[in-house]
Amino acid sequence: MTHDDTLPPVEAIGAVPHESRLRGVAPVVAILGLLVAVVVTTAALVSVQARNSAELRRVIDLRRDLTDVFSGLQDAETGQRGYLLTGNPAYLTPYEQAIGGIGRRLASISGAVDAPMRPDVARLSALADAKLAELRESVGLYADGRIGDALDLVRTDRGKAVMDEIRSSSDRLYAANDQIAVDRQRTASSAAAWLQATVAAAIVLVVLLGAFVLSEARRRQRSMAQAQAALAQANRALVSTAARRDVLEEQLRQAQKMEALGQLTGGMAHDFNNMLAIVIGNLCLMRRRVEGGEIRIERYIDHALEGAERAATLTRRLLAFARRQPLQPEPLACNRLIATLAELVRGSLGETIHIETVLASGLWQTMADASQLESAIVNLTVNARDAMPEGGRLTIETANAHLDEAYAQSHTDVAPGQYVLIAVTDDGSGMDPEVADRAVDPFFTTKAVGRGTGLGLSQVYGFVKQSGGHLKIYSEAGYGTTVKIYLPRLVGLDRDGPDPLADAAAPLPAGSPQEIILVVEDEDDVRRVAVEALRDLNYTVIHADCAAGALTLLDSHPTVSLLFTDVVMPDLDGRRLAEAARRKRPDLRVLYTSGYSRNAIVHNGIVDADVRLLGKPYTLEQLATKVRQAIMDRAA
Repeated sequence: MTHDDTLPPVEAIGAVPHESRLRGVAPVVAILGLLVAVVVTTAALVSVQARNSAELRRVIDLRRDLTDVFSGLQDAETGQRGYLLTGNPAYLTPYEQAIGGIGRRLASISGAVDAPMRPDVARLSALADAKLAELRESVGLYADGRIGDALDLVRTDRGKAVMDEIRSSSDRLYAANDQIAVDRQRTASSAAAWLQATVAAAIVLVVLLGAFVLSEARRRQRSMAQAQAALAQANRALVSTAARRDVLEEQLRQAQKMEALGQLTGGMAHDFNNMLAIVIGNLCLMRRRVEGGEIRIERYIDHALEGAERAATLTRRLLAFARRQPLQPEPLACNRLIATLAELVRGSLGETIHIETVLASGLWQTMADASQLESAIVNLTVNARDAMPEGGRLTIETANAHLDEAYAQSHTDVAPGQYVLIAVTDDGSGMDPEVADRAVDPFFTTKAVGRGTGLGLSQVYGFVKQSGGHLKIYSEAGYGTTVKIYLPRLVGLDRDGPDPLADAAAPLPAGSPQEIILVVEDEDDVRRVAVEALRDLNYTVIHADCAAGALTLLDSHPTVSLLFTDVVMPDLDGRRLAEAARRKRPDLRVLYTSGYSRNAIVHNGIVDADVRLLGKPYTLEQLATKVRQAIMDRAA
């Protein structure tokens, strides 16, 4: 399909140029900034006005208190003189009232004045105490009958001298207080002027902003009309182009079908011709030898039978791929079948390949054709052997598995439910994604000419699908391959042993929102399932699609409880991501997940003992348990 140069560029279809958007935004930002500055200034001026008002009230209250003190002392002196001249106790009433209020006023004055006025206030308080003492002494002498002594005390003019000093001290305090009032009034007037100016500026800015917004709206309306016209024109061009592309795509699909059919028939013809050549050639030689009277023709018979058997095997594999082979299913205990089969293939794989079997206890039974299952496992072990020409480790593992709705939605050919899992893992050359996608195609092979027909994985795939199961391949070039076979559980029969899921009805181990999990997965669908599952388990979840994004999130979330990362990622693999994260957070707990089998290698050999790994696909129960264990175990 060729590129159509008649399509208008994206910016021509009504997109606003970046420079135009900046020109439209900059004035708004400037006016809004000035408006914010005006509002802040207004608020500050209002605060200044409030402080000035409070200070003026304090000055007024202070002047009133000074006046009350001086007036009180005068009233007390007047009452004392009247009592001494007349002996009438009625004169003592204003005297006693004045004495009672003077102390409170002096205390109020002392708490209200600034530091420079406090010495004068202290002096006034001392003089007031002296005056009150003189008044009490003369009244006391008169009350004791010592009238002459009381009058002599008055005639000394000691009280007059004290009152003169009180008047002088009060005048100084009045003057200082009045100066404060003048200063505050001047400040208040200045603040009021500034406040009026800023309010006027705010009004002007609001008007300017409104005018600009109106102008910008009109400009955008014109731009939108132009964009709609351009969009209509582009849409007509796209419709025309789409029609041409539909024709080309239909032609391409037909060509691809013919190519696939040609590849299939070509591969069949090639292999069948080779095998027929063996049969026909040996039969011709047999005829020639028999016509010559020779009876030692066993080797020709053996060779012809070998060619015919290879042709029959090819036919069975084609039927298996097409899901048309005649199966004889029966209840199977896969652990016993694999234990027996491992011993049989151990010798054929060679001494350089170490075989390990990891058989789950309490494994469910399945219904399948035993011979075809054996053939499928043998095919997988042979492929693994060919991927490890210099030797390596081969792991055959069984487990009970549950494929949930989320997994089934991302794999449309899978029905959710319980399955018996058989996984074959090698640490050989592996496959890149393009090769892995074609691995089950018939007659597709990466082996050298003559080393394989390209139908091994096709046969396994066809057998698994015909048995109602699911096949999944996880591989990475240079690190190995895991092929997982899921066969439906046969319900109602005894299992191999104790059921490890007998307590499946128990509540899932959940977390709390205070526990933060960082999920790192480059596959969007897998990451989405993991994030939703963990949030359903009550954890707080943040996520990234690459190692760089994960490290950034780790910097901005210092309280992450667990790093849950895929092992195989395009930029930085999970192991190196965990090492980089632990350089930032040495106490960070890590849980790996991978498409490799649970007891197989991740990169270089067997998974280390201190590494927690959750194999894909995993059930919600497995995820909940593994995450809880990883969070609770600080050594993980």
